[in-house]
Amino acid sequence: MRPTKYLLAGAMLCAMATSAIGQSYPNKPIRFVVGFAPGGGTDVMARTIGVKLGEALGTQVVVENRPGANGNLAAEQTAKAAPDGYTLMIISVSHAISRSLYKNLRYDLLNDYAPLSSIATVPNVIVVGSSRPVSSLKELIAQAKAEPRRITYGTSGAGSPEHMAAAMLSLMAGVEMIHIPYKGGALSALDVVAGHVDIGFNTMPVALPHIKGGKMKALAVTDAKRVGVLPDVPTVAESGYPQYSISTWYGVVVPTGTPKEIVSRLNGEIAKILTLPDVRERLAGLGAEPLGGSPEQFGQLMQTEVTKFAQIIKDANVQGE
Repeated sequence: MRPTKYLLAGAMLCAMATSAIGQSYPNKPIRFVVGFAPGGGTDVMARTIGVKLGEALGTQVVVENRPGANGNLAAEQTAKAAPDGYTLMIISVSHAISRSLYKNLRYDLLNDYAPLSSIATVPNVIVVGSSRPVSSLKELIAQAKAEPRRITYGTSGAGSPEHMAAAMLSLMAGVEMIHIPYKGGALSALDVVAGHVDIGFNTMPVALPHIKGGKMKALAVTDAKRVGVLPDVPTVAESGYPQYSISTWYGVVVPTGTPKEIVSRLNGEIAKILTLPDVRERLAGLGAEPLGGSPEQFGQLMQTEVTKFAQIIKDANVQGE
């Protein structure tokens, strides 16, 4: 009986220690790591959440920009951080893509981090220049089938979420188009407007000003549902490909091993933050729709997206930069 007695005593001590951790947290500043330069959508999203999170927790949340290798440098460093709730990282769909796109990553998205909460999703949109004589995705696909490897499309870069959106459509529609990767979505959009590339796969914040200005025509959005800023534009699914759905999502993770009490508290605070009118307005300005949800739900999203993009990368033979 003595071993059982010792085991029970050990379990009680462990539970008391864990409870104490949850009650004393936080007692110092929290780092919020961003794998991209200041000023971009990911950075603005992190700062919007970070300020409110600091106010809710009564401590300073310091946004730390560590750009490099498409966000993978920051991810590698964060994976090695102490699992104590004082290091958070914002991730996006790009990290789910990278897991299969790059063979020598020094971190594992699904094993080195504990999911905390999803934050928001930003739909992508398929566009053409206003002078191009097509008015629907069906017409565009018909042209692509009639002229294999003649139609060009621009994205923000090889292996980008927009590239994945185009690759998935090509696979489902059975068409071959020429990919023109750019160093950013803004440059891609400008060449669509100028007619240097036939099609653009862009995020909503990049494309919307051109659409509203009459320089682009929106043929379809890549998300599973229509978006409020373009209510008359159908989804790709509505345009004949019911299994199609790709969006650019963002979420927060912590190193694996972070106490569950801390994960639960951070998740609850982020859930409250995402309901605040000024936060929702700020996210809407980025073309983003707030998500939220439990850590388990975000973990399931991460797993589903990793699996989906692994298949697309394999089937379309996508190569990273």
